[in-house]
Amino acid sequence: MNKETADERMVRLYKEYNLSKEDVFSHRHYKIITRGGVDKIQAIAGITVSYELVYNAFGPDGLYVAVKAIGTRGDKTIETFGEAAPNNTTQNYPFAMAEKRAMARAVLKLAGLYELGFFSEDEADDFGKVVNSGRKSATYKGS
Repeated sequence: MNKETADERMVRLYKEYNLSKEDVFSHRHYKIITRGGVDKIQAIAGITVSYELVYNAFGPDGLYVAVKAIGTRGDKTIETFGEAAPNNTTQNYPFAMAEKRAMARAVLKLAGLYELGFFSEDEADDFGKVVNSGRKSATYKGS
């Protein structure tokens, strides 16, 4: 039996999660999945996520927040974190931003996409700016 290549795995996961060109785009060295794409993956994969606020404090330049996401898919459970701070977001809602980042990381890790170089558009403000200025869709053979 031949081992699946990274490209073959990407194609399979792209189809498995019913991702379209609106859900995925390229950004420099990464493949970015939109918020809608992450939500689609979560629903199709049956991933549940719960959260714990692990840190929040005011610093001299604003609010710092860290949220732990506990994601479960079948019998597999992972923990990962999302953070928001003045130096990594321009959004005025750091709690929601930290939660979105934590959830997206948990979903992409449990879905097997994080290890293939996929990130959520919520990971960095820079990724979101691409969405607003025109995205280049990432497509795969057979999609």
